[in-house]
Amino acid sequence: MANTTRTAQPIDVTFSAEVIADSNSGWLCVQLPDSAEIFGTGKSVRVCGTVDGHDYEATMLPVGGGTHMLALRAALRKVLNIKLGDEVVVHLTGRIA
Repeated sequence: MANTTRTAQPIDVTFSAEVIADSNSGWLCVQLPDSAEIFGTGKSVRVCGTVDGHDYEATMLPVGGGTHMLALRAALRKVLNIKLGDEVVVHLTGRIA
């Protein structure tokens, strides 16, 4: 998990998802359906955890319909050799305040 000076509220959410290109930005990402219910908000949520076992910290952005997307930065994709259409396992361990 990324070291942060901010407080992380513990969460435990694991999901598998296909890497897709976001329809608005074109960023490669994964989506978490019903995430607004999980997070209690339809706004952006800063999270930490792992992607395929690799520590990761990012902001999950709302895409509508109660779904958030997690953009997968190029550096992470390169390290894990992640490409469009691959499936990854995301484990969210903290919500950063």
